Amino acid sequence: MEFILFRDYFAGGTNGTLFCNGNFICFTIELPWEGNRKNISCVPEGRYELFPRFSSKFGNHLLVRDVPGRNFILLHAANNAKQDLRGCIAPVHILNGIGKGLQSKEMLQRILSISHQAFEEKITVSLTILSTNYDTIRTLYAPNTKIF
Repeated sequence: MEFILFRDYFAGGTNGTLFCNGNFICFTIELPWEGNRKNISCVPEGRYELFPRFSSKFGNHLLVRDVPGRNFILLHAANNAKQDLRGCIAPVHILNGIGKGLQSKEMLQRILSISHQAFEEKITVSLTILSTNYDTIRTLYAPNTKIF
């Protein structure tokens, strides 16, 4: 099963649109691109395997495995990239600024539900991160997927 994250980069943060098997799931927020520097940069574009993880700080969330030069990159709930993230990815229901969003916990639960069904069936779950714009997303998924 594959999640695809299409991202737009800004000086103040990175906003994305997450799909799974061609269906819109949610938006995402991250830190701005800073050359993949630990704790201050978003994740580099590429394909990564996802694994279930639990911690007392974030509860149930996902580990993004094998990010070059980085460890413990997570997909967890957060509503403000600059305040709440250290290089991780946060799902949000609504984007309300660059690197800012709302209802992250609800969107994380949606992603976890989809992912855990695959994990239980021993299906590999991956995340492919791409740079694009909304015109490219519409080209890839239109007219079957309504983005707005």
